[in-house]
Amino acid sequence: MNRILVIDDEACILDVICEALTKVGYTVKTASNGRQGVQLLKDASFDLVLTDMCMPDLDGGSIVRHVRRSSRPLTPVIGISGTPWLLEGADCDAILAKPFPLQALVDMVKHLMRISLSVAPKPATFPLLINA
Repeated sequence: MNRILVIDDEACILDVICEALTKVGYTVKTASNGRQGVQLLKDASFDLVLTDMCMPDLDGGSIVRHVRRSSRPLTPVIGISGTPWLLEGADCDAILAKPFPLQALVDMVKHLMRISLSVAPKPATFPLLINA
């Protein structure tokens, strides 16, 4: 439980996010590109996916579509992007605008985990947009 997949093509961002989420008790697996992320999603189940939206090769939109078409379509997905205004209709549960405070990330992850683990369906108020 509380397994998170983080996908980003920037190693320093992967490291910082992984460290922040691990410190608060989550088990974090990372992928350095979209193809690796999709493979990890095929091989294991995750309770939340955090993906960069602008990556070469396979972008975050492809990751979101893969999750929504998988056997776990309600898995929360947080999209991160330096251009969040371009993510209209991306089907993410929440969006973080780069750069973002790590506490905002942790709070958002906790919030989405609580929602996904509760019996009630997800509120229709998503996607959230956090702009630091």
